[in-house]
Amino acid sequence: MADAADDRDVAKSVRPVGPQAIPSRSGDAMRRLADLTYPLKPDGERRCLSVGRGITLSGEVNSCDKLLIEGSVDAKLTDCRAIEIAESGLFKGSTSIDEAEIRGRFEGDLIVRNRLLIKATGRVSGTIRYGQIQIECGGQIFGDIQTQPADELGKAPLPGVPSFRTG
Repeated sequence: MADAADDRDVAKSVRPVGPQAIPSRSGDAMRRLADLTYPLKPDGERRCLSVGRGITLSGEVNSCDKLLIEGSVDAKLTDCRAIEIAESGLFKGSTSIDEAEIRGRFEGDLIVRNRLLIKATGRVSGTIRYGQIQIECGGQIFGDIQTQPADELGKAPLPGVPSFRTG
């Protein structure tokens, strides 16, 4: 009988093995970060950066597959494939990126080679270039806005950066 009681105590203290549920956050942003749609790098690594609510980051961010912002970022973002700004998030700065989903605010220079998605709570202002755009009812966009073919966007410098032609 004592052995059965010991087995129950052990069973209660063992944690389940396998994937754990990610706690719900505003807009399920953290869950979406975990479900990164981009394939792994050749070395099998996913490079994701999350700036949480109440966190402020400034400087330069390089080489990430996806940047998720729930706090505030003032930066130059380079060599990144996707950005997602949660409702509570703010990005100020410049980036040239494949895809962007904006639920919060983006202020600055934005080049999106593929799709720019502005959700109902999103607000984008500045110099904006995009391949495709989708704006939900309530989403806002202000500034110098132009659509450009993807092949031109891949070659286009960020606004404010001088470009040189030869020949």
